[in-house]
Amino acid sequence: MLNPITATSLDVRHGFFTRQGGTSNGIYASLNCGPGSADRAEDVQHNRDRVAAHLNAEALQTVHQIHSARVVTVVGPPPAERPRADAMVTAVPGVAVAALAADCAPVLFADAQNAVIGAAHAGWKGALAGVLDATVSAMISLGARTETLYAVVGPCISQRAYEVGPEFMDRFLEDDPQTDRFFAGGLGDRMHFDLPGYALSRLRSCGITAEWTGHCTFSDAERFFSYRRTTHAGEADYGRQISAIRL
Repeated sequence: MLNPITATSLDVRHGFFTRQGGTSNGIYASLNCGPGSADRAEDVQHNRDRVAAHLNAEALQTVHQIHSARVVTVVGPPPAERPRADAMVTAVPGVAVAALAADCAPVLFADAQNAVIGAAHAGWKGALAGVLDATVSAMISLGARTETLYAVVGPCISQRAYEVGPEFMDRFLEDDPQTDRFFAGGLGDRMHFDLPGYALSRLRSCGITAEWTGHCTFSDAERFFSYRRTTHAGEADYGRQISAIRL
């Protein structure tokens, strides 16, 4: 049974799907939707088909995520090979665009009034490079307007669980000294980075309304996959959540 997290502000069919309700086993249990994992390909496809059916989508499209600011505009059926990018936008009814994540921030966008949607994968590299800003711009080029465009940051690693080193913080300060507000002190030279807070700031600076669902992937192993939790546990691989939206 799929029970995705939703947000009333998006006002179109969507879901931030958890790891529950799929057919994968072991460390991938159970709704692993990441073709880049070492899970059985048939289980991953079955899980993705379940998500598409839940949204009543004619097609479910994702990209080969590369932690970039590249955005793909979907105008037709899925290509034979997934494009290398980190966000998708479309105005095509019935097509679900989606982002995969396992600590990075999945972000869903909707301008229901002007019938334009988007999905972005925003890890720290992509967020810093401007993937969220680029997604908003791509949606506007399809007819969306900032005053009717809403974005929701889905389940991702929270600040209390995201410990980083000084060189990490330096990359943000070099880009904008005011980003120091997204870092809180830890032990020694360690800091804790507020990924959802940073993502919200980038989105709101585009002039749109944005919110976070408030779910931490690292802290809730029953509901979410987490790359960092897997790394701490010494596991060989990890599953990926999917967040999808359709007109």
